[in-house]
Amino acid sequence: MSEASLEPASFRDPSGLVFRRDGVLHRQIQASAQSDWAAFNRSGLAATLIADRLMVDHEDVDTALAARPGAIAVIRPRELPLISYPYEWSFGQLREAALLTLELQRRALEAGMRLKDASAYNVQFDAGRPLLIDSLSFEVGDPSEPWTAYRQFCEHFLAPLALIAYRDPRCALMLRDFIDGIPVDYAAALLPWRSRLRPGLLAHLHLHAAAQRRAQAAGPTATHARPRRMTLTGQQAILDNLRRSVEGLRWNPGGHWVQYGIETSYSATGAASKRAIVERMLERASGPVVWDLGANVGTYSTIAAGDGRHVIAFDQDASSVEHHWRTLDATARASVLPLVMDLTNPSPALGWALEERRSLIQRGPADVLLALALVHHLAIGNNVPLERVADLLARLGRWAIVEFVPKDDPMTQHLLAARRDVFPDYTIDGFRAAVGSRFRVVEEAPIQDSLRTLFLLERA
Repeated sequence: MSEASLEPASFRDPSGLVFRRDGVLHRQIQASAQSDWAAFNRSGLAATLIADRLMVDHEDVDTALAARPGAIAVIRPRELPLISYPYEWSFGQLREAALLTLELQRRALEAGMRLKDASAYNVQFDAGRPLLIDSLSFEVGDPSEPWTAYRQFCEHFLAPLALIAYRDPRCALMLRDFIDGIPVDYAAALLPWRSRLRPGLLAHLHLHAAAQRRAQAAGPTATHARPRRMTLTGQQAILDNLRRSVEGLRWNPGGHWVQYGIETSYSATGAASKRAIVERMLERASGPVVWDLGANVGTYSTIAAGDGRHVIAFDQDASSVEHHWRTLDATARASVLPLVMDLTNPSPALGWALEERRSLIQRGPADVLLALALVHHLAIGNNVPLERVADLLARLGRWAIVEFVPKDDPMTQHLLAARRDVFPDYTIDGFRAAVGSRFRVVEEAPIQDSLRTLFLLERA
């Protein structure tokens, strides 16, 4: 039997661990979780959550496959195409993940159990739906005890959602620094006074923060009152209030890039020509996973998904990603996942020993990259040499469909209008030379009624 390799992020939960054997993902349940695991399965909660597509499905396997001693069970969860993180989600995605978490806790209470944590990292998106991936999140609970994960829910979900809704969508990026959730007191301090007019935000953020401040002021040696006992009805009422608080938050995307993505900068002839070339190149590029870099509102993501592929649609503009997420129908959501990502500053490795959350590059490579109308933004808009652009593309994918937009193009002229042209190598020959050291040029096709050219590249 081959040696098992532990997943770097799987070390905080003493009830189990995640590992790979022969490259296949497994989860080991330890003896310390035996009673909770038995209750979870005996209650029917596990089967119901899987059947309702609220929790990732798994199969039981032989405990001889365990990575460490002490296993009472080993399961093989279905692996997802990509693990994404809350700071990469749109407002709507974070909101749906929050509502899933509350629904899981509601169902757990009905089964005599509870969610022992409410981490946003326990949720992933699969076929357009939020899905719990931590099968060990449930424990037998006393309904008279307050929900132990309440504060974590507020920090991982309610606080960032409120900051986006009341302040700015870029507040979601704070989750990269606060990987354990945005502290309630910090969120309350940043929110405008008018947020106190919302009863849910007043109770779960502002008054919550005030209670924390009082506890901190009292000091660690102070005598604190025991948590108030609750009825099952009281627990359910709090969950219902949290649900209504989350559902009541709204954010409407808009801005230049959303409109740009809808209108496009091509004539009807040019748009038809580009689409036909991209479709032809996608047929030649093999592999089931496509990363659309700079996807905007997802026009070409949908085209790539038409071949039965799974598409991750990255864009740095939160409004474009939110618009894309909202406009996907159920069929498209099954194969396209929009995410917020700035390629000039992509998600880094984070957490303990920089191993708990993987960087974008560590989660690749994809089979195929789409980099359409992107290179001029990186090279001219952000001063990234073409050689460095080619190097990143080679690290992210095996195949790449790349659009080169020359200096004479109106969009490139717009970028150059407010700055000196210090890019003498930004030419089509310079682009060919830059990609030539990392890729083989399989096809080069000019777009009709346009100055632009599409390249199909295969990593050398």
